[in-house]
Amino acid sequence: MSGSPGIASLWRDTADSTFDLPCLPGDAQADVVIIGAGYTGLAAAHRLAQRGVAPLVVDAKPLGWGGSGRNGGVVSAKFRLAFPAMAQAHGIDVARRMHRLALQSVDEVEALVETYELSSAGFARCGNLRCAHTERAFGYIAEEAEWMRHALGDDSLRTLSAGEVAEETGSGAFTGGVLSRDVGTLHPLNYVRGLAAGLTRRHGAILFERTPVTGIRRDADGIRVVTERGEIRARQAIMATNAYSDLTPASRMVKSRLVPFRSSIIATEVLPTELQQRLLVNARSYGETRRMMRWFRKVDGRFVFGGRGAFGKRDSAAAFDALQRAMVGMFPDLGGVAITHRWSGHVGMTMDALPHVGRFDDRLSYAAGYNGAGVAMATLLGGLAADVALGESPDVALLEASRLKAVPLYPLREVAVRLVAGWYQFLDAIGR
Repeated sequence: MSGSPGIASLWRDTADSTFDLPCLPGDAQADVVIIGAGYTGLAAAHRLAQRGVAPLVVDAKPLGWGGSGRNGGVVSAKFRLAFPAMAQAHGIDVARRMHRLALQSVDEVEALVETYELSSAGFARCGNLRCAHTERAFGYIAEEAEWMRHALGDDSLRTLSAGEVAEETGSGAFTGGVLSRDVGTLHPLNYVRGLAAGLTRRHGAILFERTPVTGIRRDADGIRVVTERGEIRARQAIMATNAYSDLTPASRMVKSRLVPFRSSIIATEVLPTELQQRLLVNARSYGETRRMMRWFRKVDGRFVFGGRGAFGKRDSAAAFDALQRAMVGMFPDLGGVAITHRWSGHVGMTMDALPHVGRFDDRLSYAAGYNGAGVAMATLLGGLAADVALGESPDVALLEASRLKAVPLYPLREVAVRLVAGWYQFLDAIGR
């Protein structure tokens, strides 16, 4: 809940500065109006402005209030659907195209960081270590890494033994791991604020917060986006609301195609020097192989630990306590370390475990459904959504729009999330 006044998060408390945007006071006009000022919307605005097209971005909440200010800052080149599964179901050519998109997503983040000189975002290609929680899981990820080396030519992957993982992480809870070297981390709130500040410096007042969209109308000249204070007239619109598409009825088309899954994060006090030297010694990001996956990294000497499984629309002490127990279970040395920050946000999950970009109709484009890998993928797909709005058809392989299906029995989604998550937790508990 970073960026929201009065709600603590590590990112809010360590951001280098604030950056407030104005409300849109009345009527406006643009070539393309973008609804949502997170990574997707800002990347779309950047692409449009680069190409000489006038964008205008509105958001119902303050900058960084949604997923762009709440996530863990892990910049990953992955999809929830594994590449071998893609190849088996759709052919090796499709898997290769998807792999290129995954790598391109990290490159897009780096390019924006360089373009807008976002040193405060702290982007670094420090790698990610996926840690296996059972021998069976280690066998699976090691086999997957070998397949990717041979089938996709991905030489950024390296398999580590249990001893090597223990030496790097400081935990004996893992049976081995796979290191992906060409991915990274950043400070998510500084990244979104830096993008907004850079766009404002270069292109003027094109970004507006606290401006909810209440309706969308088509007419012969284009599209009209209705706000609480007026109308925005444009030729095209891009919906960039992702997991926060429930804020207004205007984004119901995205909302009905996503299952929001709450993800929680805790951060410790600054660790004592002895623990600093023993835990996560290579300062990269880490994840493990359970279905209800936990991830962890160090930020400014603090241990940051996150994962899915917090149910309901609001935070609960029980959910954060469960997350802390999981952290101490993996890292017993953290048992006496104080937790200073607790926050959460929604992940936009799709029925096919993939994000999507494309058109709803001839006036309205979108990108959504990042399934927990939104820092890089939202940056990439925001730019591609801009290309789509300009009438182009970029090669997006399995990410194309027709594959994004509405969630069946949508009113029952919260019950379904609880049932599926409970089943996953049971399978994790028995080592399956």
